[in-house]
Amino acid sequence: QVQLVESGGDLVQAGGSLRLSCAASGTAFRINFMGWYRQAPGKQRDLVATISGVGVTNYGDSVKGRFTISRDTKNTVYLQMNNLRPEDTAVYYCTARTATMRDYWGQGTQVTVSS
Repeated sequence: QVQLVESGGDLVQAGGSLRLSCAASGTAFRINFMGWYRQAPGKQRDLVATISGVGVTNYGDSVKGRFTISRDTKNTVYLQMNNLRPEDTAVYYCTARTATMRDYWGQGTQVTVSS
């Protein structure tokens, strides 16, 4: 199994920046994808960004041009969030997909953007 631990969520003013981190551990299988989803209370969990094992990225429409996903190892992922907006307020969840095509989720980290 995979354990994912997120960090970096905070309260920030609109227009500010945050950097989220996620570290994966506990599996002998390769992690092919890692990414971020977000969920506001009472809302659906939506795609923020994903990155493949070869570095191909995918972004949700609302964050394109503002957020950047990256990694320093195949088991660690980051989300640089710039020009934050109140609509970005949500719990941000890290996710990982292994070579066996199983998905794992972190506990979430709260991002709050004030107007």
